Amino acid sequence: MAFKDTVKTPMEPDVAIHQTRITLTSHNVKSLKKVHADLIRGAKEKNLKVKGPVRTPTKTMRITTRKTPCGEGSKTWDRFRMKIHKRLIDLHSLSKIVKQITSISIEPGRG
Repeated sequence: MAFKDTVKTPMEPDVAIHQTRITLTSHNVKSLKKVHADLIRGAKEKNLKVKGPVRTPTKTMRITTRKTPCGEGSKTWDRFRMKIHKRLIDLHSLSKIVKQITSISIEPGRG
């Protein structure tokens, strides 16, 4: 009967690849498109697996209010609404690489 040598050789520790989901929300579609294009371009430069942008349904927030503060006069109404657009991007990579990609500058403001 022969014995087999079962000594384990030291290997490099497995580097965990994380799935990261980035959620972008905005009421301005142009700025949202610009930001997710920058994120995807940065991820593809680093040869990462990218899924997205996935569009989610647009939320419409509505407020209807009377124009007159006292309640007298003709019954006229103001209708206000704001649309909230949302995009999802999935990245498969190391967490430190995702931090490098997401460190892009995002311009605040409405336009």
